[in-house]
Amino acid sequence: MDKFFLVYTYTPWDKIQTKNLTEVRLVSLKSIFKNFPVIESQFFEDLTTKIYNYKHFFWFASIKRIVGPDNEDYDISNWNFLWAFDNQGRMFQLLFQKIKKSNNSQGILVALAPPELIQLFTKFKEKAIIKILSLLNSPTDIKFLMVLSPKGKSLAEEQQLFMMDKDYSKKLQYLESLKNIPNIKGQWFPFHSPKCPVCGEIMLELRDYTVGFGRLVCPRCGYKSM
Repeated sequence: MDKFFLVYTYTPWDKIQTKNLTEVRLVSLKSIFKNFPVIESQFFEDLTTKIYNYKHFFWFASIKRIVGPDNEDYDISNWNFLWAFDNQGRMFQLLFQKIKKSNNSQGILVALAPPELIQLFTKFKEKAIIKILSLLNSPTDIKFLMVLSPKGKSLAEEQQLFMMDKDYSKKLQYLESLKNIPNIKGQWFPFHSPKCPVCGEIMLELRDYTVGFGRLVCPRCGYKSM
């Protein structure tokens, strides 16, 4: 049974829908390979060069959430989603997770769409990877290609920070309410000064000693602690 990754992204190519998120479903490559294929840095470097040099290659910061096959939310900071059409009208959707290795940035090819591309990879395995990546880096064969990158924090992280802010706000409200609760002698901390063993009066701390470590004196009879 196929497992899916979900990518939630803004659609900057559609100016009317820039405030709405689009959900894209891609099949996990664990449905085809034992391990996710590692893509060397040269592919990403070549693609970056094409984005700078060709008008039909684009880069947008638009990804807001990535959900895995087990409904787990991912940190979106190291993910890229490639979306392209070739001159024959075929669509390609590839989801990469970038990894840092020494001085190079590799990527793991995590998921694919549409179904026709899944069938191609299922049939040809590693050979399909080489052919498709070579095609995507060929400006003469590609009609339109865009790489989507993260935009700010993920929706899951923003929600978590929002809940933390709400909790902190409640704590502040609680602390404010404590100010209106009278304490012993109006102090924030309970008053535990000992009584004088001679006359029973509450002993006070001598002012010329450090607070908490000083000697105590009885204001009534003058008895001093050692």
